[in-house]
Amino acid sequence: MAWFKEKQSTHIVTGIDIGSTSIRIAVGEVTQSGHQQTIQLLGAVEVPSVGVQRGIVTSIEESVSALSSGLEQIERIIGTPVERAWVGLTGAHIIAQSQRGVVAVARQNGEIGAEDVVRAVEAAKAIAPPLNYEMIHILPRRFTVDGQVGVTDPIGMTGIRLEVDTHIIHGLTTHLKNITKAVYRTGIEINDLVLSILATASIVTTPKQKDLGVAVVNIGGTTTSLVVYEEGEVLHIATIPIGSEHITNDIAIGLRTNIEIAEQVKIHYGDALAKHVSKREKIDLTTVGSDVSEEVSRHFVAQIIEARVSELFEKIDAALVSIHRKRMLPAGIVFTGGGAKLDGLVEAAKEMLELPASLGYPIDVVSVSDKVHDVSFSTAIGLVYWGAHMDVVPTTHVSLRQLAPSSSALRAVADHIKKFMKALVP
Repeated sequence: MAWFKEKQSTHIVTGIDIGSTSIRIAVGEVTQSGHQQTIQLLGAVEVPSVGVQRGIVTSIEESVSALSSGLEQIERIIGTPVERAWVGLTGAHIIAQSQRGVVAVARQNGEIGAEDVVRAVEAAKAIAPPLNYEMIHILPRRFTVDGQVGVTDPIGMTGIRLEVDTHIIHGLTTHLKNITKAVYRTGIEINDLVLSILATASIVTTPKQKDLGVAVVNIGGTTTSLVVYEEGEVLHIATIPIGSEHITNDIAIGLRTNIEIAEQVKIHYGDALAKHVSKREKIDLTTVGSDVSEEVSRHFVAQIIEARVSELFEKIDAALVSIHRKRMLPAGIVFTGGGAKLDGLVEAAKEMLELPASLGYPIDVVSVSDKVHDVSFSTAIGLVYWGAHMDVVPTTHVSLRQLAPSSSALRAVADHIKKFMKALVP
């Protein structure tokens, strides 16, 4: 009897999450054995971010310096140069639009092929983007064949008219060029630019959660990103101009202290629910780096934090109201990002939003590094996951890199399209 060893392949994938307060870089080794894929996190680093405000590059030189510092650190950890990376995008400049593409089925027998799907997606892309914006992703949600709605994989079906409903994500052209320039000047190539919240959601949620209905909220330094899934597809994307730095600023004003002391107070003594803290409990500011001994009420600090957290949750609730999903997400809300580390945040969300809530940690990633258990690194690791699942054919008009790897409606379709495109590559 002959035994055949299943062919294995390994490659390195890097994810770079460029935030307003920190740059986080994660490197993973991806092992592919048949249809089984394993991701092992080799290393992850965090460096202070400079030259970036609210997700927008404000200084090329400073951002290049910060990126280079992070890359040098990660290369020392993994022992090999970083040559390529998947780069995350975030910020208030991101906008999402719903578009529909409609085409006639090409084959005379009416059988829908991969080329028809490609043309339908191209038709959805044909709508001109807003002025000074360009497309980052196109996310097909559902197909319609001759009026039959809710089709997830139309290939092989028979029909005359094929329609596709899509979410198209646009980014400000100038920012895309600036962030691309900053990364290129560090000496590495960009696999692709990816909307950070999509990469985050791909690693911290399960297909079942996305089918039931779930919101993923990434609380960054100056903005909070939100994506809502239902029936496995993206239902809504939004950016809220409130982040963890706003909480720090509020504490600094309330305590009449500097930003550095306020940040340490938030980290070590902060709580999102004032009722968790005794009114008699005091904080000596010398314990967080102050040169002057001064006692402040921890309950007062919690009240300041709760006010800002309540404002953030009101914005999240308004986003859910706009899509008629207020208190209607069975899988609840998953929080990630550095701002999600705030004590009492999950309990406050359950109370104020009246939904299940939890922290989002990377799923199915093997690592000896404790960074895999740090919600701050969910986006960077999510970019590794995204890259690991993108088997890209470079000569396509519909870039498969723009399709979400976790999109249930497109998993089978993407496989068909890949085979079709590979047949066109000489």
